[in-house]
Amino acid sequence: MSERTPDPARPRTVLLRGGEVHSPADPFATAMVVEGGSIAWVGEEGAADSFADGVDEIVHLDGALVTPAFTDAHVHTTATGLALTGLDLSGAATLPDALARIRAHATARPADRILLGHGWDATAWPEGRPPSRAELDDAAGGRPLYLTRVDVHSAVVTTALLDLVPGIRERTGFRPDAPLTGDAHHAVRQTAYATLTAAQRADAQTAALARAASLGIGTLHECAGPDISGEDDFTALLALAAEGHGPRVVGYWAEKIATAKEADRIRDLGAVGAAGDLFVDGSLGSHTAHLHAPYADAPHTGSAHLTAEEVAAHVAACTEAGLQAGFHAIGDAALTTVVDGVRAAADRVGLQRVRAARHRVEHAEMLTDATLAAFADLALTASVQPAFDAAWGGDSGMYAARLGADRARTLNPYAALLKAGVPLALGSDSPVTPLDPWGTLRAAVFHRTRAHGISARAAFTAHTRGGWRAIGRDDAGILVPGAPADYAVWRTGDLLVQAPDERVQRWSTDPRSGTPGLPDLTPGSALPECLSTVVGGRTVFGRPNE
Repeated sequence: MSERTPDPARPRTVLLRGGEVHSPADPFATAMVVEGGSIAWVGEEGAADSFADGVDEIVHLDGALVTPAFTDAHVHTTATGLALTGLDLSGAATLPDALARIRAHATARPADRILLGHGWDATAWPEGRPPSRAELDDAAGGRPLYLTRVDVHSAVVTTALLDLVPGIRERTGFRPDAPLTGDAHHAVRQTAYATLTAAQRADAQTAALARAASLGIGTLHECAGPDISGEDDFTALLALAAEGHGPRVVGYWAEKIATAKEADRIRDLGAVGAAGDLFVDGSLGSHTAHLHAPYADAPHTGSAHLTAEEVAAHVAACTEAGLQAGFHAIGDAALTTVVDGVRAAADRVGLQRVRAARHRVEHAEMLTDATLAAFADLALTASVQPAFDAAWGGDSGMYAARLGADRARTLNPYAALLKAGVPLALGSDSPVTPLDPWGTLRAAVFHRTRAHGISARAAFTAHTRGGWRAIGRDDAGILVPGAPADYAVWRTGDLLVQAPDERVQRWSTDPRSGTPGLPDLTPGSALPECLSTVVGGRTVFGRPNE
């Protein structure tokens, strides 16, 4: 790398050369020029010489790959940071292991008014059950403890925490010695998170943003709301991100609106939409996703939180106000509610206006032929998490336990969504599944139900440009002149082009394809290592000693 003294009167320019630049502008590009916060040029090594004397810095890539920075389209940033810095039970192999980790955490954090933790999954434990309240009381030493299930749609808590929430035992979703769901869960979560100090919250958010940057993620879509995190948490995160030391944060606030005044309040918070986790239902793991037919392992159909009329009123108000609307919907009945509601809103305010607003649905797992077709007709963006299938799919996974193998195989039909023309934006729902963009691509390509898998190129587009399109930006998430200079540099192996047809070889290194190559995502292969991440022309992550 070489530098010269910059002229303060003009934007700083950087030439990256001697690598592989993933750009549709030139599938053989090896160099790129960045001017200020934008891409200025992309091309081949021979032409790079003409720029070398006029730039402020030259970065010698030494064969590294440059790609657009990833966009994670669904994140809970503070909760992610708390899992990174606190009690994370996602690695607990058994119930006794989980209890031992809780006991150790309680001992190590004597000053915490309420202990916070995340990530338990009883379906993965040989005991097949969550900890009892008595077991939690003992492990936490009688202190208040809030511990979310991996899907964050239910939680186990100690007696001491219940005693801090007036009327908790009368709320919907409370059961004497079982995980809390619904209103009961939301009430204890609000009480638990209210004890975070501003410093604790800032530490958690900083840790999450730093982890994202270290993974080549340039933009996060924060999915917040009154049932998830407080307004102070949301606005503090947006302010922290605005300082420009990490990834961009695009904020969604999941609160129903009905009037222009309410829409203005959403904007005043800094949100781009009244969307994200506006709950139409819950999750499959917690038996709260809303289904048309009962669960295979429970005699009910889950929980419905909104009606089609409520969806319609919200979408109509958002469309009139120029805001994005969006919903959390997983079960087939919940998705029917969403499309019926959006269709009714289109009847009120006009189909073209609804389409132009690019309203979105989070998760969208249990689609039917009818709801999938409606997504395409209404131009709804599907904000999806392929790691869910990697974690819980397959004939012996959690989905099959909850739904039976036949229904489980219908989940997360990414290929059908793309074939129908439905825009996809990929994310993690962190901390539900970890921030892991290349792992997310692998999960989308090598779906546990083979027919639902998509090409590496399609998955990559959905995890880069797709996230930008989901917020109404068609000019970003791509390395072409004029686009924002959001990119990542990777150490990786050979670049391959995935064949679009299974009748020919699945992977190819043939440069005659004219398509930018991508790393090998085959399960078991090493995934790329992030060397640096740049957002708006500013380096937000650089691997030490690189």
